[in-house]
Amino acid sequence: MLSYCCKIEAAKIPISVQQTIIANYEDAAAKAKQQADHYKKEANTYSLLRLGVFALMIFVVYLTVQQDNFVVLGVGVIILLAAFTALVAQQGKYERLRDYYLDLERVNLNELDSINTQGNLYNNGQRYGNEKHFYTSDLDIFGNASLYNLINRTATSAGNDKLAAWLSAPADKSTILQRQDAVKEIAANNDWKVNTQTKLLFAGKEDIDQTKRLFIYLGTPLHLSGEKWLSIYIKIAPFLLLAMVLAGSFLSPVFILVAIAVAIANMLILFSKGSYILKAGAVAGKISDVLASYAVVFEAIESKQWQSKRCTELYEKLKVNQTSKNITELSKLINKLSYSLIMIVGFILNVFFLWALKQIILIENWKRNNHQNFEEAFDVIAEFEALISIAVPAINYPEWVYPTIADTEGYTLTAKNIAHPLIRGKRVDNDYDLQDAFKIDIITGSNMAGKSTFLRTIGINTVLALSGAPVCASAMEVSVITIVSYMRIKDSLNESTSTFKAELDRLQMLLAAVEHEHRVFFLIDEMLRGTNSMDKYLGSKAVIEQLIAKKGVGMVATHDLQIARLEDKYPDYVRNYYFDIQVKEGEMLFDYKLKHGECKTFNASLLLKQIGINVQPE
Repeated sequence: MLSYCCKIEAAKIPISVQQTIIANYEDAAAKAKQQADHYKKEANTYSLLRLGVFALMIFVVYLTVQQDNFVVLGVGVIILLAAFTALVAQQGKYERLRDYYLDLERVNLNELDSINTQGNLYNNGQRYGNEKHFYTSDLDIFGNASLYNLINRTATSAGNDKLAAWLSAPADKSTILQRQDAVKEIAANNDWKVNTQTKLLFAGKEDIDQTKRLFIYLGTPLHLSGEKWLSIYIKIAPFLLLAMVLAGSFLSPVFILVAIAVAIANMLILFSKGSYILKAGAVAGKISDVLASYAVVFEAIESKQWQSKRCTELYEKLKVNQTSKNITELSKLINKLSYSLIMIVGFILNVFFLWALKQIILIENWKRNNHQNFEEAFDVIAEFEALISIAVPAINYPEWVYPTIADTEGYTLTAKNIAHPLIRGKRVDNDYDLQDAFKIDIITGSNMAGKSTFLRTIGINTVLALSGAPVCASAMEVSVITIVSYMRIKDSLNESTSTFKAELDRLQMLLAAVEHEHRVFFLIDEMLRGTNSMDKYLGSKAVIEQLIAKKGVGMVATHDLQIARLEDKYPDYVRNYYFDIQVKEGEMLFDYKLKHGECKTFNASLLLKQIGINVQPE
């Protein structure tokens, strides 16, 4: 990735505004930590109480054996099970609150890291990198120190994919405007944004295929044999067994033998369905907590009154299917299934209630009635994550603006005070104007004067604009265009490709794109570096003339002043711009400002002199 630290000037955001943003995140992180510590203590207290109830259960079993009185067992177990269940529920509640506030602290600290160092706990998108893509490699869209790394706040695999897709291709005008409205609404509700990020943070720790397995599980029936009569028997089994125990205690010991027979029969039924129970339990046990976590996220979306068109459409998809309610129900059923794994508690539940089998039948009934719409529901979460991500600049960098999306016959790309979003701290801004026209701009200039950075500035802000995000400028208007870049050309030993061959391949792709893709805007940085100077000039000139013939539009950065002469030949199509330097007392001074015309001052000799090489004129 590029290092941008040298290209700096006055920052535009007021210091007081940035300090307020940072102070808000610091305060939120501190408060979240206090809450996390509080709920950690509460959870520990209920853990000890639960251990005490478990000890009492063992004591009740001991008394039953000692006194040979099953009434003690029946009454004691019912009371203690109720107490144990209540304590488990309360401890779980406090643990969830503890984890929530720990994650809330992480989310707020992450925003501080993002502002101060461009650090990010979320994925940097490295896996989406593709050197053969039209522009993502050249414009630092994915990977370390990338645009994706700057804005990504997606935790789910689907959310990561959706954001990557948005940054990899322009949307149509209608979609861009809908996203802009959605981003404005989310940015105006930063508390909701941060809380929703917090509730989704767990997904970043999950296996990338977690949701795929979930969809498979929800869509695959268990086909439990004898399910109909088992459902009926499960309802009467606990009353039958309790009646036999009470009858044996008050009427005749014979009924105790019947109770034992019923208990054995219950266990035999469970053993006969053991393979079903193990199969369902192995899968369901892994997704209970995940489902509960997603249910909270769905509820956060459903409980908000949305105003923007796109957010409202996404909300309606969830509300019509009561998504949060249904997923909460499934999560509770799966969680209840796990009770059967708790030693003595599980044994008693299975003997009296055929607990594991009962929960599996209820889960299968749920799957039959509700699984159809859940893949679409999870896509709603992914889109909200992507919207949250492109809202990050609006919240953390309020000086950024929403671009106007032009609808002109020619190409429009105008900007005021546009700067590179990945330059930390102070940065140079420039103006650029291409208004409803077909032009090729030749940009000349010295080494390190700012040509390449300017091309990337235009490119990366256009990518932001056409994804629906704010841009790093005070004003911008842009047509829906397809960026194609020719910048970081390198050889490939694996593909036996020389630098020149790699350049030819990229040129071929560019020319084909100009001819076949929708409204291509190209960014070319120093064509044909892998050949001699004469072929470089003649080849570059030929390529530009072919682009003119195809009505291509874009920018060409070059050191070759002869290329600037194309403006004389095509005055209505070619424009010259340059970046220059000032040399004072042997020192090079860069202002990194774009100017009309062609460059007259070059610095290669000065740079060589600084490393001890004197260039003599011929």
